[in-house]
Amino acid sequence: MKFIDTHCHLDAPEFGSDGPATRARAARDGVALCVLPAVEVANFEVVRRLAHAGGDAYALGIHPLYVKTAQDDDLHRLDATLQHYRDDPRLVAVGEIGLDLFVPELCTSPLRERQQLFFVAQLKLARQYDLPVILHSRRSVDLVLKGLRSVARGGWHGIAHAFNGSAQQARSFIDLGFKLGFGGALTYDRAQQLRRLATNLPLESIVLETDAPDMPPHWLYKTAQQRDAGEAQAINSPTELPRIGAELAALRGMEVAVLANQTSANACAALPGLADLINQLGSEHVAARVV
Repeated sequence: MKFIDTHCHLDAPEFGSDGPATRARAARDGVALCVLPAVEVANFEVVRRLAHAGGDAYALGIHPLYVKTAQDDDLHRLDATLQHYRDDPRLVAVGEIGLDLFVPELCTSPLRERQQLFFVAQLKLARQYDLPVILHSRRSVDLVLKGLRSVARGGWHGIAHAFNGSAQQARSFIDLGFKLGFGGALTYDRAQQLRRLATNLPLESIVLETDAPDMPPHWLYKTAQQRDAGEAQAINSPTELPRIGAELAALRGMEVAVLANQTSANACAALPGLADLINQLGSEHVAARVV
């Protein structure tokens, strides 16, 4: 029973130097592969090296939350980096890219227009290099869908990360060729709409993710009162993925092993490079290798 964590930021400062050890623990718990998305030019090389060291995969892109600090030539640097590593089998997507209309500053000019410019430009790079995309769409699902259709109306591969839209929006992503990412948020009883979606959507449309160190499942979350009392907020990690998968399996009334196998197959369909990695490396694909 092997899981694929389709979205994990092992380079985040919360992990410090513990990223490799955290990854090793997740491997022992059944997480066969992680996808490490970049968020800015400055961490392109970091995620690439972590992916190679851990036997994982990575994506390169500029996150909408980082558009404010991005340099004007960063899109050209992304282009050059995609070109340089285009033959790297561990490079499986352009991401994390998209739009964010949750942060107030990003909702108004000039950052609203700037993040839209970066998003569409990166979609075009994904088409240029024939790569899937890993999408961020917080409070912006319809605009993200509009951007996708403005570049190409069909024939996409990729993942709508941390999906939390409506059933109709879910169907729109699926119709365009995307899988939908579900993680720790579905473990909260109060997330009723999200849990309904995770239960009722076709299983073939779902992939699992942790978004570690963010999006903690309910068993890691500390309330404001607990934090005020001195309890530290636990750090989410890919080690939590099997338990998240078990929660989803319980919601859907199915065996965990079946869910693990199907969601892993879905991840390979969304990011075909993962299937190539697994086929090329077989049972050794999680062995450490640094280049």
